[in-house]
Amino acid sequence: MAWNEPGNNNDNNGRDNDPWGKNNNRGGREQGPPDLDEVFNKLSQKLGGKFGKKGGKGPSFSGGSAMGFGAIAIIAILIWVFSGFYTIGEAERGVVLRLGKYERIVDPGLNWRPRFIDEVTPVNVQAIRSLRASGLMLTKDENVVTVEMGVQYRVSDPYKYLYRVTNADDSLRQATDSALRAVIGDSLMDSILTSGRQAIRQETEKTLNQIIDKYDMGLTVIDVNFQSSRPPEQVKDAFDDAIAAREDEERFIREAEAYKNEILPKATGRAERLKKEAQGYTERTVNEALGQVAQFEKLLPEYNAAPKVTRDRLYLDSMEKIYSHSSKVLIDSDSSGNMLYLPIDKLISESQKNSATNRAKDKSQPTYDGIQLDQKNSSESQDSGTNSTSARQGRF
Repeated sequence: MAWNEPGNNNDNNGRDNDPWGKNNNRGGREQGPPDLDEVFNKLSQKLGGKFGKKGGKGPSFSGGSAMGFGAIAIIAILIWVFSGFYTIGEAERGVVLRLGKYERIVDPGLNWRPRFIDEVTPVNVQAIRSLRASGLMLTKDENVVTVEMGVQYRVSDPYKYLYRVTNADDSLRQATDSALRAVIGDSLMDSILTSGRQAIRQETEKTLNQIIDKYDMGLTVIDVNFQSSRPPEQVKDAFDDAIAAREDEERFIREAEAYKNEILPKATGRAERLKKEAQGYTERTVNEALGQVAQFEKLLPEYNAAPKVTRDRLYLDSMEKIYSHSSKVLIDSDSSGNMLYLPIDKLISESQKNSATNRAKDKSQPTYDGIQLDQKNSSESQDSGTNSTSARQGRF
């Protein structure tokens, strides 16, 4: 039942239910809501007791209330002014919104804004932020590979970073994942796991920058790092074996190249030396032939003058050259009927053996003995030379 319904002015305890607390019958007439003048008078009396003279009569409504409201207004204005000061850090920039609309960018330092009118959001524009995108991705040759990519970036435009997209950091993460999946989908698994990592990193960075420029998120990508790429765990052992075999292949190739670099210069030098020797031999042979021709040309006039004598002389010289290197002895059988045996080869061998023995004795005997032995050996050598010369002369 409502408080103002007829017959409901008192509760069960006999108390008045008037919410104004002043529903007392005065003069037989019910009193309505309190008068506003009375409320202001009471408020002015309280303020007058604080700001007016003590013990005196409180100020009237007009004078006391004006003074109280002025003091309150001054205090409120001072609080509002001082509460509007704020500080932006050295690495930050402040984005100012006035009544919800973008106003300006404020620089680091002490600044002031009209409180409850301007709203300032500081954004760090120098900090290097990072995120990581990873997951199972399908390659061009229909294999599955786990790839992790790290991105480092910073805020280049605070306003765009805050208000162009709902969440710039999350948007960049999604853009990185999209760009990475697009690049991995156009690459072969062997290239992803081995030699194509650098190319994939560059292509991912290029694709990611295109996405950022398209959405205009106020971010700048500093670096993209290809952190890891590995096959699924189910086939990891087989891929490890394949990678080990590939590494062995590369190692063998490097060893073969090192061996080639070591052997090839030697072979080239040896070939060059043989070539020079062949050229020297050619020149020497040609010169010898030319010398023989010149010698023959000198003998030709002599031969024309006395053919028989020149021919015999040439024959004897040639035979002497030939038989000087032979141990055989030829004797004219017509000169005697006896058969002569001269073991010239054994005599020469014995002579060489005696010479070696004498040299060994020279090292152990006194000097004068060595001189006498040398003279004796010299005499024997002269006798052997005479016999040899006689034998050669006997042949002819």
